[in-house]
Amino acid sequence: MPENIDDWLREHRIDSVRVEGTNLEGAFIGKNVSPRKFGSGLKSGFAFADVAFGLDMGNVPQFGFAMPEWRGDLADIFLHVDPTTLVEWSPGRASVIGGFWGPDGKPVSACPRNALQRITGLLAERGYGAKVAVEIEATVFEESIHEARAKGYRDLTPLGGQAGSAYHLAKSKDWEDYMLAVARRLEELGIPWEAWGDEAASGQIEFNVAPADPVTAADHWARTRQVMREVAFEQGRCVSFMAKWCDEYGQASHINVSLTQDGQNAFYDESGGLSDVMSHFLGGVMATLVPATSFALPTITSYRRLQELEGPPTTVAWGVGNKSTAVRAVVGHPSYSRLEYRTPGADANIYLVLAAVLAGGIAGLDGKIEPPEPFDDMAWCLPPGATKIPNSISKAADALRADTLLTGVLGQELVDYWLGTRQWEWLQFHTTGGEPDAGLTAWESNRYFELP
Repeated sequence: MPENIDDWLREHRIDSVRVEGTNLEGAFIGKNVSPRKFGSGLKSGFAFADVAFGLDMGNVPQFGFAMPEWRGDLADIFLHVDPTTLVEWSPGRASVIGGFWGPDGKPVSACPRNALQRITGLLAERGYGAKVAVEIEATVFEESIHEARAKGYRDLTPLGGQAGSAYHLAKSKDWEDYMLAVARRLEELGIPWEAWGDEAASGQIEFNVAPADPVTAADHWARTRQVMREVAFEQGRCVSFMAKWCDEYGQASHINVSLTQDGQNAFYDESGGLSDVMSHFLGGVMATLVPATSFALPTITSYRRLQELEGPPTTVAWGVGNKSTAVRAVVGHPSYSRLEYRTPGADANIYLVLAAVLAGGIAGLDGKIEPPEPFDDMAWCLPPGATKIPNSISKAADALRADTLLTGVLGQELVDYWLGTRQWEWLQFHTTGGEPDAGLTAWESNRYFELP
């Protein structure tokens, strides 16, 4: 954070500051303000109408469920920025991330960044920090976003050729040019990345952002996706984070989590197995995995990913080193021992998913919950008696509504408001053009290709 923000703005010749936050859907929202306005809003915050958290992805106000105190008739809520996130985004423009607060001076419960900060604080109260790494998957297309819109986001040409085998290196130069440009922009912004490469489907990439504390990791996730969109615009391409934009493989956002205590990895055990901390954290994660699915798979299309043998987990199971399960445990290393949470789609809001994962882990730590037996076999195509991950937005919402363990840590107000928005999403699909018995619909492409 600059010691003197006014001096920093002058030294970098900043003529506008983009103040940013993330809505429930995971979309970056904000406004551009002058340096003078930015200075005056550092204490008061920047006013936004409360519908910033009350409009769906079709720009329609959401109704039909109870509104918390901060929701009114276009009442103002206030974005309070975090000065530690201030960066020079591009020549003459700065960028800063924040969270939303009500006029009563209380944090808005539905603000994803606020929720994650609160849960991270609960971990700290128990003597733990967390280290998080996010894997970002997306598909890049030869067409510009304008061409994609004109085609209804259908029949697009994946960038880099039709080869869809994972880790494929014989990509055309335009694909490599795109990825190198993204990496350069991240370096300029001070966002450390570790790797990028070809994923399973044509045009699909995976970008690995370096581990950080939960809030910083989520901030980096949000900014990396913004960079990927902006580079695509600049190069006459487009990119989508839809969970499944066509009938090929879907797209995920795997999350790797470990806890730290006194600077050491609390998940590591010298025996090569799970430490007690890791075991209890995992126990809570597994106990809340079904209700947490509503956050991990937030849209109608999210559930189209859940195909047997295609990569995403379909069974409520965990295993050591087992990538067919919902949670993969990596053990035996003092630095790399961790849990990989494999359920979230590329369309998930990482702030909210991380809040849910950590909240489940906290419940496990507090209750000393033991995990079920690890699964050593392939977790796909199991018999009907196996516990399956909910396969629709309504089933996942029902599971969250019936839950008390996860809700007890996340907070009832956040959960109730989230459930109202999922109910609204289901209703919009069924009443404004969605086809429940069809494959991927034009309704979904129009709604989700550009957002979240």
